[in-house]
This record gives sequence, C-alpha cells and structure tokens, in this order.
Amino acid sequence: MGLDMFRKHVIGQQLAQTRTVDGLLMLIEMERHGDVVDRSLLKSLLRMLSDLQIYQDVFEQRFLTATDALYVAEGRRLMQELEVPEYLAHVEKRLQEENERVLHYLDSGTRWNLIHTVERQLISEHSGSILSKGLENLLDNTRIPELKLMHSLFSRIKNGLQDLCLQFNAYIKKKGRTIVIDPEKDKSMVQDLLDFKDRMDNIVNICFGKTEKFTNSVKEAFESFINQRPNKPAELIAKFVDSKLRLGNKEATEEELERLLDKIMVIFRFIHGKDVFEAFYKKDLAKRLLVGKSASVDAEKSMLSKLKQECGGAFTSKLEGMFKDMELSRDINVAFKQYTAYLKSNLDSSIDLTVNILTMGYWPTYALVEVNLPKEMVQFQEIFNKFYLGKHSGRKLQWQPTLGHCMLRASFEHGKKELQVSLFQGLVLLLFNESEELSYEEVRTGTNIEDSELKRTIQSLACGKARVLHKTPKGKEVGDDDRFQFNKDFANKLFRVKINQIQMKETNEEQKATEERVFQDRQYQIDAAIVRIMKMRKSLSHSLLVSELFNQLKFPVTPTDLKKRIESLIDRDYMARDKENSKNYNYVA
Repeated sequence: MGLDMFRKHVIGQQLAQTRTVDGLLMLIEMERHGDVVDRSLLKSLLRMLSDLQIYQDVFEQRFLTATDALYVAEGRRLMQELEVPEYLAHVEKRLQEENERVLHYLDSGTRWNLIHTVERQLISEHSGSILSKGLENLLDNTRIPELKLMHSLFSRIKNGLQDLCLQFNAYIKKKGRTIVIDPEKDKSMVQDLLDFKDRMDNIVNICFGKTEKFTNSVKEAFESFINQRPNKPAELIAKFVDSKLRLGNKEATEEELERLLDKIMVIFRFIHGKDVFEAFYKKDLAKRLLVGKSASVDAEKSMLSKLKQECGGAFTSKLEGMFKDMELSRDINVAFKQYTAYLKSNLDSSIDLTVNILTMGYWPTYALVEVNLPKEMVQFQEIFNKFYLGKHSGRKLQWQPTLGHCMLRASFEHGKKELQVSLFQGLVLLLFNESEELSYEEVRTGTNIEDSELKRTIQSLACGKARVLHKTPKGKEVGDDDRFQFNKDFANKLFRVKINQIQMKETNEEQKATEERVFQDRQYQIDAAIVRIMKMRKSLSHSLLVSELFNQLKFPVTPTDLKKRIESLIDRDYMARDKENSKNYNYVA
C-alpha cells in the first residue's frame, strides 16, 4: 500500500523521476571518470527503483543509452591516442569496472546489455583497426600477455576469433615467405623455419587456447609459403639433416637430436616436392656411410623410421637397401681378412684393404672414373675380385674410387703422423715418395684424376688448414703451371690428422647433377602416369587428362610441363590426337 502511494505521488511525478535518474547517471559517469562516489547511496536508490518495478522503464534504457554514447566517443578517441597493447589493457579494465558495477549496485538483469554495449563499442567497432594496427607488432615481439588478452577480448565478439585467425594466418605467410624466398638467407633457412614454427606453436598453445582452428591455420600457412619457392626448401632440409647426423655435430645428447629430428619432420610434411628431399638425402647419406662420417647408427635408423612412417615403404626402400649393403659388407670384409691371412707371404702386410659392396640400384649414380692406383693396391683389388666372384658367380664388380678414403703413415721432421685422406688425396701424396717436387702436369699424369677434381684435391692439401704440400707460386687457386713440394716441416698437435673433409663438401657439379636426376625422374613419372591414365580411359580431353594428372602426381608441376610430356608421348606413338577434335587424345595400343 505504502509502495503504491510512493510510486504514484512521489516517484511517479515526471520531475522527480528525471531528477533522480539524472542524479544517478551523473554519479555513475563521475565514477567512470575516476571519482569516488557513494556506492551505498547508488545501491539504495537503484534497489528502490527495482522494488517499485520501474527500474527498467525509468532507469535502465537511459543508462544503456548514456553508456553507449560514452564508449562510442571513448573508443574513437583512444584508438587514435593509444598503442594497441595499452588500448587492450584499457578495454579489459573497462569490462572489469562494468562487471563490478553490476555486483555492487546495478540490477543483475542489466549485465548482458551493459557488457554487450562495451564489447560492441570498444572491440567490435574497432576490431579491424586493432588487428591491422597492432597484431603484427605483438607477434614480432612475442608479447605473450597482450596476445593472450587480445584472444580473450576477441572471443567475446561475433566472428572475432575468425578475424584474428585470418590475420594470424596472413602474418605467418608474410613472415614465412621472407625466410624462404631470399637466396641470401639459404644458409639459415631451415633453422629459421624451425625457430619460427616453435614461436608460432608457442603462441597458439599459450595465447590462443591451443584450439584446432588456430593449429590448422598454422599448418595451412606453412604449407602455403614453404612451397612458393619450389625444390629449394626440400634440398636445404635434407642438407640440414645431414649436418645434424654427421660426426662432430653440436647436438649435446641423443635425446636432443631425436627432438630436433621430430621438429624437422614437421617442416618436412609441408613440402610438396619430397622427391627432391629424397635425392639430396640419399646422396648425403651415401657420403656419411661410405666416408665413415655418420654420428650414430641409431640416429640414422630413427630418421629412416620417421621417413618411412611419413612417406611409406616405397620412399625409403632404397635407403634401407644402403644400410643392408653396409651390414653385408662388414661380413664380407671379415671373410676377406681370413682369406688374405693365408696369402700373407705374397702380400704387402702394411696395406689393409676394406671394401664396401654396393647394390647399384640403391645408391646414387656415380660417374665411372679410371685413376692410376699403386701396384700394391691393384694387387689387392685383383685378390678381392677373385675372392668375391669365387663366392658369387655371375655377379659383376665395378670399382668406384670417388668416395674411397685411406689412412697414410707419413714421416715429417717433427715426427710421424697418420693422415686421414680421400683416395684421390692419397694418390697425390703417394707420388711424393718418388719425387720431392712435381709439376701440376706430372701429378695429373701420375694420378689420371679428372682436371677439376684434381685441382680441388691439391687445393685441399696445399691451401687448406693442414698443408702437407707447398705450392709455388703461393695462392689459393691451383693453376696448370704450379709446382708442388712435400712439406717436411708440417706440424700438428694431433697424431692422426683429418684432411678428407673435402669429400663431404658438395660441389656445384654434384648439386646440378642431383637436380638433373630429380628432373629426369619426374619426367619418367609424368610419362608413366599419362600412359596409365590413357590406357585405362582409352580416350580423354586435354583438360580432364591434366586434372587427373594433378591428382595423381605427388610433386609440383605446371600445365606447361604436362603439355610437353603429352607432346613427347604423341611423337613416340603412345597416344594420338583425335582426328575430329584436336583437344581430345586417344590411347594407341
């Protein structure tokens, strides 16, 4: 009864209502600007309005309109004045303050509209500006707390996380492309990619809630930018793995190496042209195995297992064959040593020959070279031929000196040393047993090593860190008119001196040959796929054939490449153009 009378005769009067609400709004505005107000008074007055059942009609609508106007102006002003991190912190502060108002004196029913108004005017209206103005800087500097806050605030608005994810994806593509596309950054490309992936994963896990949307966005972005430069990333990943699996790498423990290989496999998954990786990996693995530079058989087999799991048995079958050859060769060498023990009276006991028997189909192709070997080595080769072919009739042995290596005992003024050298280096040094000084022409005639390879070999002996030869005239390059002397004064603190690092270095010719092999293999695969499709379909249009080839081929290829292979097969009568429609092809049985 009393409430009804108060509502009707006091608060029901327009002037009283207006002055009461104006006073309430003024107090709330003062509090929003930092002044201290009497919250208990606000609470009492607003509870009174609720009890009189006029809170929504008289107060709430005007309060929300005033709130909207305040934050419209504040949002526009602060987006101009503040940097994005400060702006985000301010928005968070405002949301906390408005929540506290609901707890202390506003009706709980006001919460949704109030918070929604703040979110709309401070976040939604400026979401594009916040992302374009601030996201890149936050990501560049890995500002974890600010990124976490940004994700939290954007999760409050419609399509906020979708917009954040799109901008995040664009950032990864932009930054990733700068790592991959610049040839000057090739040396550090793989490590930069690993670091970048770690950083982005860290941000997704800590700041973006480890959600599937952001995780998939990272994968899609990496796959996009890493394939914008065909072939090179695959080649460099193979070389990076080689550097880590090689003897003397800096990874402290096997556990660290294993973790690194797992990370490399993540990057490897994004590569489209995996055949390029296989070609370079195979070449480097062959060197590690044959020159004895592999750091760990367990690490090698672990990497092989990861590749098999990722790409299937067909991808790794030849690599596995290389390991089998090395294991069989160990058994053969044990048997050969037992065999030569009976022939010691006719053999030079200072020579110990170890032979690796390689199955030609498993290993990289090496150009066949004929070099002049010392008669003692030739004698051992002949004995091994007789021993091996006596056990395996019908097989053919082809000696390949390119990756051979040997240990030479050498006497210097400062004492004896053991020199670990490539076979080619060994052949050059052995000539100085007969002469103290030789011309370049005499060395070439004595060894029969191909010109560019010989210059590279002599350069490693006369111009490198361990100079066991003197060169006249002095200089870093080897010329046709140079002369060489054995360096009797050579000194080194180690008894066993390694000079055969030259074998592990890749020459430009080697790289081009590997690339050429990949190109040839791809042509054969395209030809085989075209014939396979045409044999099954009998007749097909050009566009459908190209579409089918894109689906089947596992490496990047252009329509121009496919057109060339189609023309080649037409010339070789595997298929023919349709006489009535030149855009159609028919299979020729």
